[in-house]
Amino acid sequence: MATPPAMPDRLVALRAELTRCGLDGFIIPRADEHQGGYVAPASERLKWLRGFSGSAGMAVVLADRAALFIDGRYTLQAGREVDTERFSCQHLVEQPPSQWIAANLPPGARLGYDPWLHTFDSVRHLAEACELAGGHLHPCEPNPLDAVWSDRPPPPLAPVTPHSDAFTGITSAQKRHEVTQALCGSSSARQIDAVVLSAPDSIAWLLNIRGRDVPYSPLPLGFAILHADERCELFIDPRKVPAETLAHLGPSVQLEPPAAIGPALDALGQAKHRVRYDNAGTPMWIVERLRLAGARLNPGVDPCALPKACKNRIELKGARAAHRRDGLALTRFLAWLAHTAPAGGLTEIGAAARLEAFRAEGERFQGLSFPTISGAGPNGAVVHYRATPDTDRALAPDMLYLVDSGAQYLDGTTDVTRTVAIGKPTEEQRRRFTQVLKGHIALASIVFPAGTTGSQLDVLARCPLWADGVDYDHGTGHGVGSYLGVHEGPQRISKIGSTVALRPGMILSNEPGYYKADEYGIRIENLVAVIEAPAPPGAERPLLTFETLTLAPIDRALIVSSLLSSGERKWLDAYHQRVCLSLTPELDSDTAAWLAMATAPV
Repeated sequence: MATPPAMPDRLVALRAELTRCGLDGFIIPRADEHQGGYVAPASERLKWLRGFSGSAGMAVVLADRAALFIDGRYTLQAGREVDTERFSCQHLVEQPPSQWIAANLPPGARLGYDPWLHTFDSVRHLAEACELAGGHLHPCEPNPLDAVWSDRPPPPLAPVTPHSDAFTGITSAQKRHEVTQALCGSSSARQIDAVVLSAPDSIAWLLNIRGRDVPYSPLPLGFAILHADERCELFIDPRKVPAETLAHLGPSVQLEPPAAIGPALDALGQAKHRVRYDNAGTPMWIVERLRLAGARLNPGVDPCALPKACKNRIELKGARAAHRRDGLALTRFLAWLAHTAPAGGLTEIGAAARLEAFRAEGERFQGLSFPTISGAGPNGAVVHYRATPDTDRALAPDMLYLVDSGAQYLDGTTDVTRTVAIGKPTEEQRRRFTQVLKGHIALASIVFPAGTTGSQLDVLARCPLWADGVDYDHGTGHGVGSYLGVHEGPQRISKIGSTVALRPGMILSNEPGYYKADEYGIRIENLVAVIEAPAPPGAERPLLTFETLTLAPIDRALIVSSLLSSGERKWLDAYHQRVCLSLTPELDSDTAAWLAMATAPV
């Protein structure tokens, strides 16, 4: 894709502003003050500067060169969206920004960064890189890019709404009590006096509120300080909080404007309070303000992350109900697709719009949980592809179509991928699809001891592909929230970085894949919940397994049944029988007939 005409002018304007500020370079992360996966338009600095629309990345702009750092999900996408003559594309993991800075920053140079957009951990790595180069890392406030972004959108002002206890299963007061007891202990043996919360999903979970400040995730943007006595200060624009929400929050939650967070941090420091914050998620601005104020710093994990990830009985019940409604919508779409696509005339955008329309008919639907990935043929090989009018491809005979989509419902969040053959697939495509399916089944059916991490399970999904010397360059599973973010920590399934043990109630994706550049992509994704498994006689440890939540058929035309073991065939037939029995009673006769055929034994 060609770079938009205004892109070079923006880069020139930024460099001129850096010179005016006495800087030799500047770091632009794809992030806001809360380090979330989705950001408001006012925080899309990376997209404004270079046109890159991926959900993760970073740019470093120097006087004579610039680099874009992306992970494997966005390699093909960046090639289409970014002017690679002005920005060299680097792998975020294999060639990290710190490495590039150490090699390219001139000695004595001042490299600027916005302390609101970088965490303590990221600043530490960047500062070390600057020191290796003989340069200096310099905090900048205000952000110099904002000074040249003349048409920057205003901050979001979506209303904050209560989220009913009927969906959460536990009141906010109970959550605040449990978090403070676990973190702070009794007053006589108190280790922590307060915790600063900067993750909007943690705040939304803790206070049982939701919002619409960012796309696809029902989040209100703000900060909070939870005190050991269970009081909570919520720093958010008061115009966003109607009377109903104020009443829901109650007297123990004190509403403050965003600008009041600085004085509140100063007060913690003046009282010599012991303050917990998350090194990996809290803006450096907050950490430095606390340090200068004299607070006793206690870095650690966000205390809301783990209890939020372990869904309670009511949340799991809601997730099952949401996935059943979502499965009905997706099955109607797949049946419609089977009749419509072979006739021609259907494009990626048209297919995605039809799927959204099916979902919108469902009860408690609140919108999509991420932009639908609707990729036909070679576009399916772009892991986080998003169709645009310029790239919109027709679904033609004899190609694969990959659709990765999800929705937000009041009682749950969904995320599902299906790969469908339009016409006759090749033998290579069927072999790769079956290998991906074998990996999916291996992970879905594993029984593992308590204490196992996602990184210990990741290999199960890759082994069938490894046998042919192929792999995929993304994690196998991410955590999913309960009417919150479609990407949630701390749980995940990946080669590296998944150090948190899986626990009952956690919801994750199971999504191995295979991608052949410029030809096709394959991914099979269901969401699963961690549940307790029956212990056989003589078992010495508690056992866990996965309950598959997603209900939708897997394309049998792409399966080489001879490559499946008897156990794998048994799993697939049982899954398809469950899909058919669960969904058929609410389907029209034509769709029910299609589903019966689509879920027949392999």
